[in-house]
Amino acid sequence: MRILCIDVGGTDIKSAIYHSDGRLFKEFPNTATARDHKPVIQQIVGIVADGAVHNRIDGVAVSTAGVVDNVSGDVVFAGYTMPGYSGTKIKDTIESKFGYDCAVENDVNAACLAEAWLGAGQDLSSLVCLTVGTGVGGAIMIDRKLVTGVGHTAGEIGYIPVGNRHFQDMASTTYLVARANELAGSLTYENGLQVFEGVRLGNEFCIRAVDDLVSNLSRGLTTIIYLLNPEAIVLGGGVMAQKDYLEKRIIQSVRQQLVSEIFDRTEIRFAKMGNHAGMIGALKNFLMCKK
Repeated sequence: MRILCIDVGGTDIKSAIYHSDGRLFKEFPNTATARDHKPVIQQIVGIVADGAVHNRIDGVAVSTAGVVDNVSGDVVFAGYTMPGYSGTKIKDTIESKFGYDCAVENDVNAACLAEAWLGAGQDLSSLVCLTVGTGVGGAIMIDRKLVTGVGHTAGEIGYIPVGNRHFQDMASTTYLVARANELAGSLTYENGLQVFEGVRLGNEFCIRAVDDLVSNLSRGLTTIIYLLNPEAIVLGGGVMAQKDYLEKRIIQSVRQQLVSEIFDRTEIRFAKMGNHAGMIGALKNFLMCKK
């Protein structure tokens, strides 16, 4: 069985065809996510049409930004980065236009499914996945099942209040870049890669900015440990590709912030599925829905 998997993000849309065991069959070029000029659903329909014309597929699996009702396959809420996307009926649209079975899941939930299936969480029963990027996304898995909540919003960790701010305002790549520029006193850095390049060059502003990010992120991780006590927290997202620099620092910071070592049972792991996590998780969700 071959499934066309689509991962809709705020910046671009990834797509590929996978075998049902998770092996990649064919990958397609990324598409920039539409804004006002063209609804995202039209892009999704176009990707399915192109994929179906040139390849035999047996279904469509979608991972998407936004709050998703994974039964109806609707996007019930999307933030300001995707105007007009709230209310999009992905599953109904694909099934009515093409006749393929379609399953839809939130992108961070999908990443969590991918890590639990083929990645860093294969040996775990309970885990929390965090994606650290423009914001901070979260997903919770207990007894190998996603916890989605009564309103499909469980795991929205980025909105946890920390003082008068949200967690993601203090622990995202957006924060890292802003903090480095604040310390430098100028708009020197445009993205996280530039900040980490500064770290490698020994720039004190970049080093301090990363230290602040680690401290703030660890505060959120300790909150998760106190509340859920999962076997592991799996960290993903672009900035977490800097594992060699971040891993020991994050683990040490978490341990320093825990009130007692009795709480120090949760492992801190780094995601393994990379940019394919959303698509592979969408595939896993599709297979689960077919059972």
